[in-house]
Amino acid sequence: MAPRFGLLALVNVFIVLLYFRIIIVSKEPEVPCYFIFGDSMVDSGNNNQLLTNWKVNYPPYGIDFPEGDTGRFTNGRTSADIIGEFLGFDKFIPPYATAKDAQFNKGINYASGGSGIREETGSHMGDRISLDRQLRRHSSIVSRLFHLQENITSLKKCIYLINIGSNDYINNYLVPDKYRTSRKYTVDQYANVLIRKYSRQLKRLYKLGGRKVALFGLTQIGCTPLEVKKFGSNGKPCVESINDAVNLFNDRLKPLVDDLNNDNPDARFTFINITSILYPQGEVSLRVGPCCKLKDDWACIPNSNPCSIRSLSTFFDALHPTELSNIAIATRSYNALVPTDTYPYDIQHLTQL
Repeated sequence: MAPRFGLLALVNVFIVLLYFRIIIVSKEPEVPCYFIFGDSMVDSGNNNQLLTNWKVNYPPYGIDFPEGDTGRFTNGRTSADIIGEFLGFDKFIPPYATAKDAQFNKGINYASGGSGIREETGSHMGDRISLDRQLRRHSSIVSRLFHLQENITSLKKCIYLINIGSNDYINNYLVPDKYRTSRKYTVDQYANVLIRKYSRQLKRLYKLGGRKVALFGLTQIGCTPLEVKKFGSNGKPCVESINDAVNLFNDRLKPLVDDLNNDNPDARFTFINITSILYPQGEVSLRVGPCCKLKDDWACIPNSNPCSIRSLSTFFDALHPTELSNIAIATRSYNALVPTDTYPYDIQHLTQL
């Protein structure tokens, strides 16, 4: 274990050094605007005023974030925040819930914890803003920009980040007492159903001006502390049956990217392979338990003290990555370390197309 941990530590040092190199060279924004869609992996506070269990606007969340507990599901910045820094934006992209007219032309974060590709996903935990609803909000923002006489043709030059789909498993397919999907579909059929709906949603984004779109694959859900505790792993670090199901969805994302790029003029969709970034060769790195004490299956106890060395933890709570994990995700999404990280190009190259 010691040599492997030492190698992982060296890899993390390299990623952090690469992160600082990118930050140092970034000056003016590389694109005119940046729009974020997704779930709790990139939510920046859109759930704070909702009647839902999907909100974390309390300590210890945000313990390492300059603005404190804003509703981000981690100790610091999300991967979307860090990518925004790489793109050259000097302020975090505001959540839709609190954004002002003057901020619209730089981008909006629509992401909502608990949301999914499917409308019903996560409903047993309260309100959340599904991807369909996020796209409707984006449509209203595009109309608003037009009425504000902004140059909406610049929307084709912006970066669009989408990180969604995990809850369609965690809070839908894997909860058979609340949802019918696991009785209605095999894992292979369900992946196809999700991809077909996702494809329609992405085509709608294209019609709203989205051209440079980064689609984040799903993480290895079977390696999260929540799923390991819930389903057991027979002494292994992960629940392999869950990862196998999730990988059926991930495997369909590259062909989806190819189809979208081939069928739509000037479309530049790209796939971000989270599995390649966080789980090289299928390995689980660093400390895999939650960094904080849990009040239920997944969330931190309010005002509790998290682990002191958060840079040694993969997860902050039982589902969400620490800021260090988010740095790794963002850094290798923006500037791919190995060819399997992104397809067909990383976000840095996406900005130049």
